[in-house]
Amino acid sequence: MENLIEIKNDYNSLDKLYNLLKKDSNFECSKAYDSWEVRTDPNGQMAQCIVLKKSGMHAIKAFFVNENTLKINYIIPNKLMHAYFGKSEKAYRSIIEIVAGTIKQALLAGSQQKAFEELEKTVKRAAA
Repeated sequence: MENLIEIKNDYNSLDKLYNLLKKDSNFECSKAYDSWEVRTDPNGQMAQCIVLKKSGMHAIKAFFVNENTLKINYIIPNKLMHAYFGKSEKAYRSIIEIVAGTIKQALLAGSQQKAFEELEKTVKRAAA
C-alpha cells in the first residue's frame, strides 16, 4: 500500500512535516533512516524518512520524491516482525515461502488497509 500526496509549501521538508505530525498527531512520530527500502540521499548517505506508528505492527513511512510530493508506504515498524510478516524482496522464493506469504497477506490485509487509511488521513492534513 502506497500513495503520493501533494504537500503545502509550508511543510515541504522532512523537518517541517515531522514537527507538524509530532505536534498534531495522536500517533507516535519519529525520523529514522530508511532501512525498509534502502535509499540514499544526494550525498550518498542513507536517506531519512518520517515514521508514523500506530502500533508495533502498523505504521507508514513518508519521504519526499520531489519538492512538494510526499510518498507514503505501509510498513511494519518492528524489524523482527517486518522480517517475518513483511513482503519478501527475494528474487527467488520456494513454493513454501510463496504459500506462506499468500496466507499471511490474506490474514493481515484488512487490518493493514484500515491502519494505512487512518495514518494516511493524518498526513493529508498537510496536503495542498
